[in-house]
Amino acid sequence: MLSNIPTSYGESHCKSVGCIVDGVPPGMELTEADIQPQMTRRRPGQSKLTTPRDEKDRVEIQSGTEFGVTLGTPIGMLVRNEDQRPKDYGNSTMDLYPRPSHADWTYQEKYGVKASSGGGRSSARETIGRVAASAIAEKYLSLAHGIEIVAWVSSVGSVHQFPPSAAYPTPSSNPEFLSLINTITRSKVDDFIPVRCPNKEAGDKMAETIAEFRDKNDSIGGTVTCVIRNVPTGLGEPCFDKIEAMLAHAMLSIPASKGFEIGSGFGGCEVPGSVHNDPFVLAPVAPESTGASQTGAERIGILKPKLTTKTNNSGGIQGGITNGAPIYFRVGFKPAATIGVAQKTATYQGDIDGVLEAKGRHDPCVVPRAVPIVEAMAALVVIDALMAQQARQQTRSLLPPLKQVIPASKTTVGGEDAVAKQQANAEGVNGA
Repeated sequence: MLSNIPTSYGESHCKSVGCIVDGVPPGMELTEADIQPQMTRRRPGQSKLTTPRDEKDRVEIQSGTEFGVTLGTPIGMLVRNEDQRPKDYGNSTMDLYPRPSHADWTYQEKYGVKASSGGGRSSARETIGRVAASAIAEKYLSLAHGIEIVAWVSSVGSVHQFPPSAAYPTPSSNPEFLSLINTITRSKVDDFIPVRCPNKEAGDKMAETIAEFRDKNDSIGGTVTCVIRNVPTGLGEPCFDKIEAMLAHAMLSIPASKGFEIGSGFGGCEVPGSVHNDPFVLAPVAPESTGASQTGAERIGILKPKLTTKTNNSGGIQGGITNGAPIYFRVGFKPAATIGVAQKTATYQGDIDGVLEAKGRHDPCVVPRAVPIVEAMAALVVIDALMAQQARQQTRSLLPPLKQVIPASKTTVGGEDAVAKQQANAEGVNGA
């Protein structure tokens, strides 16, 4: 399970939201300036294509640092809600009806009570704590290993950045996509605000689609693609905490998420193994870094892996363990549930002849603001896996070296007879 996911608190319209982050190593420089950029990318009111709720989302560090340096103690962070409007929900219609496809009804069933305004704990406002915590994780990941995490909008409705074709049935087979995951940066993604799709033609069509549904008081879904670069090999805890399982767990915890695929994804199910397999090749020699550009891993002599893969349909993970290639995945988000379109639905009491026209301020499409949230959850998964692997390696390093390592040829089940049968099979002889 994810042991280093922070404890978040807060609801959509309470006084503040935030988190407590434990397990941060002491001695790392950290101030609000390290955290605020991602908070600003997530905040509402960024454009006419997002909710008009005007929150600045200024983060305040409450504990765990002194003079801009982490103490190794829990870090508390707070963001004040400044533009909440509970009155938008305090009318006879919104009080009577659970919103279709929202969490109103299920929260009521689970807890016997629910927040009277907004989505309460199910609101995406809760993700502020995740984004704040992940900024700390990302700083460590960057300093220690040079890890980079970049997400962007890859589709809105039926408009795709890389639509499937006969030549390229999946993005993992498209040279343009493979080039993009090796070069894309957050600053480049933000050059394409308001949608955050790093392709002008596709982004313009996505913006038109969002505006069309916004003007109808409706909503539309989409997908976010994310890449994680410079990940060390060996991360992931088979069998149940494989790295892709943890990523799926994290991504599907984000409000409105509905699907997850990694590497070639579902498209990879339609090609033969001879096409899908990723052959191993020698990794190119990385240029030596010096001075401030050196990562912590480089300073203490941790070497880059000897091998990489010629293709990357696996998405940087094999057997649930990272292989050093870029990890990439895609997350699907449904249309926002709260819409102004009149919908026939039942009341909490079961009266079925009702009509709900929801009020409040909501995103017509969540994916442009989901980008930093996807990055946040990716960072929290990677830091968790990295700390687990570092603990294993450190524990192992304290043991005396093995006097003898058994060659792989001597570990074949069945001994010499099995080896002979394997050789016969390799030569096309049907051994008994």
